[in-house]
Amino acid sequence: MKITPNDPPRTLTAAEIEAILPHRSPFALVDKITDYTPGQWARGIKCVTRTEPFFQGHFPGRPIMPGVLILEALAQTGAVAALSLPENQGKLALFGGVKSARFRRQVVPGDVLTLECELVEQHGPIGIGKATAWVGNERAANAELTFVITDA
Repeated sequence: MKITPNDPPRTLTAAEIEAILPHRSPFALVDKITDYTPGQWARGIKCVTRTEPFFQGHFPGRPIMPGVLILEALAQTGAVAALSLPENQGKLALFGGVKSARFRRQVVPGDVLTLECELVEQHGPIGIGKATAWVGNERAANAELTFVITDA
């Protein structure tokens, strides 16, 4: 499977993402889906601002977005792809595991994080997504994410 952009792109606003995912502030980490194909892949953005609650303690005077939250934003992006299938409507996508996570660039206030997750394998309710986060043309992080689709 390869990410092939749609023409025109399929987009989702924050309100439309809320209809798919149960996450709410401060844990809703995807601001917009810029394109996706249900059951296959999704691309979204997270605008990182200095008012994010996690910056109060990570780190005062040198704010850096925690890597685990970058992974969570990637997982939420992949969950949009998985849960936008009609048969998964109203279900939850839960983390099953993280493999081969690499953090390559610090993410700081003012960055726009582009989030991509391609669903590469699924066996019943268990699946694997290959995910990458970008700031501009620089890779910020990548990982293989395992997820489980379950009833809400």
